[in-house]
Amino acid sequence: MRRTADRVKALAVIVAAAVPVLASCSAPERDGSTITVWSLENLTERMAVTQEIADEFTAETGIRVELVAVEENDLSQMIMSAAAAGQLPDVIGAVPLGSVRQMASNDLLDSKTAGRVVDDLDPATFSERALDLTSDGGDQLAVPSDAWTQLLVYRTDLFEEAGLPAPTTYDHIEEAARTLHGSELNGISLATDPGDAFTQQSFEYLALANGCELVGESGEVSLDSPECRRAFSFYGDLTTDYAASGAQTVDSTRATYFSGRSAMIVWSSFLLDELAGLRQDALPSCPECADDPRWLAENSGVVNAMRGPDSDEPAQFGEVTSWAVTTTAHSGSARKFVTHMFDDGYPDWFGMAPEGKFPTRNGTPDDPERFQRAWENSEIGIDHREPLSEVFSEQTGEQLRQGAERMGRWGIPQGQGELVGATLGELPVPRAVNAQATGQIGAAEAARQANEDVAAIQNSLQ
Repeated sequence: MRRTADRVKALAVIVAAAVPVLASCSAPERDGSTITVWSLENLTERMAVTQEIADEFTAETGIRVELVAVEENDLSQMIMSAAAAGQLPDVIGAVPLGSVRQMASNDLLDSKTAGRVVDDLDPATFSERALDLTSDGGDQLAVPSDAWTQLLVYRTDLFEEAGLPAPTTYDHIEEAARTLHGSELNGISLATDPGDAFTQQSFEYLALANGCELVGESGEVSLDSPECRRAFSFYGDLTTDYAASGAQTVDSTRATYFSGRSAMIVWSSFLLDELAGLRQDALPSCPECADDPRWLAENSGVVNAMRGPDSDEPAQFGEVTSWAVTTTAHSGSARKFVTHMFDDGYPDWFGMAPEGKFPTRNGTPDDPERFQRAWENSEIGIDHREPLSEVFSEQTGEQLRQGAERMGRWGIPQGQGELVGATLGELPVPRAVNAQATGQIGAAEAARQANEDVAAIQNSLQ
């Protein structure tokens, strides 16, 4: 869940504002003896793990690493400010797809070095889908590291009691929400917050399932298509008829499901360690959970890909995060560091949060499943950690693997990555979703409004 694009011509305007930020992480001399690495994995415990990996790299190579934690919401402006000041970092870790495309559109990525890293490691050891999503016209823009997927998590005990099929289609989701919704239980928890990218991620997940795309093959915005109008109608009906009232956020949707007051929830795979009661600040609070913190996890199922009535195939939404090398980096040292992050440092990197960091490199030429095995044996949790394979079923693990390989994304395959990044900054789709959920407009108007707003953003980028 990562977060508009400013054009290069705007750099001079924001240099002055950037000076205080950049002064604390100014770039070292570009002789390669020291490199600056920004990481969007900025939580304290994850920075500590990354620092340990960096220290091991320094011990092996003699190259010092200046590690800087970066808040994802600040990345776009920090990058552009750093570029204007001539102080770009050498490497940036955990960069989402939209940000990769923004940087590429502003000529801030060293795709040659990224491509050499992939070639050196062997492209066959990577997820083909992840390489496709991070490439453009044969150029490897960044090196795909790991992925998370959007999931529909549901109460298997309630579904079994009501004789309901797994919620893998629009029809099955609507049937379950209608059947299970009541005074004590919401049929589903869905995001409607107009100011959060999480709402767009949730909507995009269900929209892709119905073949709704942000743009068509020609690059024209297509949110007013029949497929998208049906997606808006479906999402709107769920949020107005079967979900809690008021603007629903990333936190409130989780809280409702964790309290046992929702039969389904759309959330990212980062939910899984919390669902298992392994994080003290986000524990399940259902009545049964008081005696058994694992109860909700044991009575929850997971759906990754789903299908709408206008689509022939199920679709999956997810995010691939990458290691990016900048154009001003010391390419030799940066290349060594990124390579290290896909070899000896790789299991520790994705092992920080394996429920949301599925490795996009499966193994090595000599051991093709090395990192898959390491992921399966990784421990999840914050305050208490347990092996992922012991907490969740083999079926759940397989769902995560399949989802990462077949995920779709709005705009990226059509070469509209810069537009994707810009929409995540201005959030026209969440605004339309919220207006519909609060009864201000209908589905057709929501689709038209979102289409016009995204088209205006697209025109501004030209």
